Amino acid sequence: MAGITFDAGGLIALDRNDRRVLVLVARAAETGARVTIPATALAQAIRQPQRQARLARLVRQPTTDVVPLDRVDATNVGRLLSASATADIADAHVVICARRARQQVVTSDPDDLTDLDPHIGLVIV
Repeated sequence: MAGITFDAGGLIALDRNDRRVLVLVARAAETGARVTIPATALAQAIRQPQRQARLARLVRQPTTDVVPLDRVDATNVGRLLSASATADIADAHVVICARRARQQVVTSDPDDLTDLDPHIGLVIV
């Protein structure tokens, strides 16, 4: 397992105790696989950190990378949005991060991601 990248829907599924997502996270932990969380997706999913224990725990794991939207990624997000004629910055950031890490995306909304990249690997929850 190369690891997984989460979009907001995947993080929300984790927070709601979705068994499929819990298994993916456990498997990643067992194998030492990286978990990528774009900061834009985290911002969409985190609402009450004091009540979102699973999400808070995942973010603190040493194998979890929370990726900021820096200048380089912002530029790449803008280019991807232009090329795909879409507008969701968070989704584009997820695609950029997943491509770079060569990971599949854990998502509840595959259509938006495949609009950005029809070849992106998805784990639909």
